[in-house]
Amino acid sequence: MLLVIGCGNPARSDDGAGIEVVRRLSQRHPGPESPMKLIDAGTSGMEVMFQVRGAAHTVIVDACSSGGEPGAVYRLPAKEAATPTEHRYGMHGLRWDHALYAGQKMHGENFLDHAEVFLIEAGSLDYGLELGAAAQRGVALVVAEIEKLAALA
Repeated sequence: MLLVIGCGNPARSDDGAGIEVVRRLSQRHPGPESPMKLIDAGTSGMEVMFQVRGAAHTVIVDACSSGGEPGAVYRLPAKEAATPTEHRYGMHGLRWDHALYAGQKMHGENFLDHAEVFLIEAGSLDYGLELGAAAQRGVALVVAEIEKLAALA
């Protein structure tokens, strides 16, 4: 079964793109017969780490702000997204990319072998509850790609 984890803050406009992907997938594939396990991790990086452990195939979806065209979709292995953090005194408040790095350190290098990340370029991270048109298009593209992955799983 494909594990899909949506990350982000839906109160910050396009930062809610990962959560919106999970919401749309849950509407399109409801109930126990769904080919996916869908998780809304919000801004809890540690939740991502706990969910990834033991999953056969994981997809993490979030917004990003890299200066690219709003709505652009980037796909990369989770190992490339795992980032060390300067948080040395506790695990609270870790972003998901930091939590993936911590997971590799705790569970071994193969922890992320079957995990990948979709990032949707944000146009706005201002306070607001709506995604912009470009982010909506990116969400639709990611939903379609995840449905293809689920069909192969």
